[in-house]
Amino acid sequence: MAAEEELTSPSTHSLMTHSMNMTSHSPLDELIAIRRQKLQALRDQGIDPFGAAFEITGTIAEVVTKFQEGSTVTAAGRITAYRNMGKSHFLDLSDLGGRIQVYINTKELDEKSLAVVTQLDIGDFLGVEGNYFTTKTGEQSIKGHRLLMLTKALRPLPDKWHGVQDPEIRYRQRYLDLIANAPSRTLFLQRIAIVREVRRFLEERSFLEVETPMMQAVAGGAAAEPFRTHHHALGMDLFLRIAPELYLKRLLVAGFPKVFELNRNFRNEGISRRHNPEFTMLEAYWAFADFQKMSLLVEEMICHLASHLGVGPLIEHHNEEGEVTRTINLTRPWRRESYRNLVNAAVPGWFELDLEAKRKRCAELKLDITHCHQEFEITQHVFEKLVEEKLIDPCFVTQVPKELVPLAKLNTKDPTTVDVYELIINGQEISPGYSELNDPDLQRERLEHQAGEEQQSLDHDFLESLEYGMPPAGGIGIGIDRLVMMLTGAPSIRDVILFPHLKRK
Repeated sequence: MAAEEELTSPSTHSLMTHSMNMTSHSPLDELIAIRRQKLQALRDQGIDPFGAAFEITGTIAEVVTKFQEGSTVTAAGRITAYRNMGKSHFLDLSDLGGRIQVYINTKELDEKSLAVVTQLDIGDFLGVEGNYFTTKTGEQSIKGHRLLMLTKALRPLPDKWHGVQDPEIRYRQRYLDLIANAPSRTLFLQRIAIVREVRRFLEERSFLEVETPMMQAVAGGAAAEPFRTHHHALGMDLFLRIAPELYLKRLLVAGFPKVFELNRNFRNEGISRRHNPEFTMLEAYWAFADFQKMSLLVEEMICHLASHLGVGPLIEHHNEEGEVTRTINLTRPWRRESYRNLVNAAVPGWFELDLEAKRKRCAELKLDITHCHQEFEITQHVFEKLVEEKLIDPCFVTQVPKELVPLAKLNTKDPTTVDVYELIINGQEISPGYSELNDPDLQRERLEHQAGEEQQSLDHDFLESLEYGMPPAGGIGIGIDRLVMMLTGAPSIRDVILFPHLKRK
C-alpha cells in the first residue's frame, strides 16, 4: 500500500525534501498522482475529502491525559505513522502537543469508514470515534469504530526520521520544518512561552500594555532607514515605524506611569544571522525611574525567563554537531562596566590619541573605517569589533558617548556621555536602557544636530509634547528575537522567526 511504502522507504522521502527541483516525471509526481487518485475515489463514493467540523474530546495531549479504559473518545489529528496489516490497521494521530495510537479492525467499520481507511496516507487529517483500550504490549490506544476524512494530503510529508535538513526549505516552507523537526517545534513553543511570560512579568509590576502607530508620518525613535509607503486618502507618505519610543513617551506626558509595547519594528537595512528587516521589540517606560533601575528590571526579567524555561543560569550553545561552543552564565549580579574602561582595556591609551592617530591605530588593527567616519563613530567601531563581540556573559556597558544616544539624559559628572546602559550577552546587544531626556529645549537641540540638513525628519509634535512636561523616566528596549536566540541557543535569527524574510526565488 502506498502509505506503507512512504513510511518504510527513506529514498522516497529524501526526494520529498527536494520537491522544488523535481522534474515532471519524478517519483514525487507519481506519489502525488496516486494521492489524487485516492482523492477522486473518495469523492466517487460520496465522501468529502476535505471534511467538516468534528467534535473532539480535546487535543491529543488532553486525549492521552483523559485515558480511561473502555470509555468513549473522539480525536482528530494528522496521520504520522501507518501500518496496514490486512484487516487490522495501526496508525498514529498527532498534533502539536502529542501522539496517540489508533487501532482499526476493518470488520467493525461502517461502509463509509471502511471506504476512508482504504484511501489513507501519511499526512492526512483524520477524525476518529472509538473507545480507549490498552494493547497487549501495554500501549494506551484508541480502538476506532468510525472514521471521518478531514483533509486529504496531496503531497507526501518529509521523512519522519531525517526531517527537513535543507535550511532553504526550512525557512521558506516553515510548515514542513514544524511538521518534520521536533526541535523546531520546541523552539517556537519556547518563543511563545517567552513572549507570554514577558507580558505577565511586566503586568505583575503594574506596567500597562499599549498600542502605538505602526505607520507614522515621521520615522523617529532610532537612527535607521525606514520603509516608505503612501496613503492615498490622506495624500501623504507614511513610514513603517523603526521604533515606538516617541509615542510611548507621549503617554508619559499624558500621565501613564508605566507603559510597555510588544510589537513589530521595520528597518530597511541589511539581513544577516542577527538582523531581519521585520523584528519584534519590547519597549517599556517607567516614570520617575532611571537607567540603573531599568537595568535591575531587565536583569531580573531575563533571569526569570531563563528559570521559567528551565534553561538557566548556565546556557549552553552548540554547533551543528551538537558540541558545546560556549556557555553563557546568567548568575546574578551581572557585570557593569563603563564604555571608556572597556575600550581602553581592548586598546590601551585609545582616548589619549588624536583623530589621525586613531585612524592609524585602526589600520594597524585591521579595522575597516573611512575618512567619512567621525571620531565617536571610529571609537564605536572599535567597541563593536574588539569589545562587544567578545562579551559572552551579561555585561551592562554604561556611560556611552552622547552622540550615540540623542534621546538620553547627559551624565552630570561627564557631560560627554549619557546615562545609558547597553546590555551585551553572547557578543551582541540584547537591550539598551536610558535615563530619558525630558528637557524639551535640549532634546530639540540634540535631534536637530543629529538630523543635520534633514530637518524635515524631526517629529515636531513629539518635541511640542515635551513642552507640556514629561516626568523623569527610565526606558528600555529588548530585541525579542535576539533574546530568544540567546535563551535557546539558536545560531541564527532566522531560526527563531517563523517566517523570516528571504530573497525571492
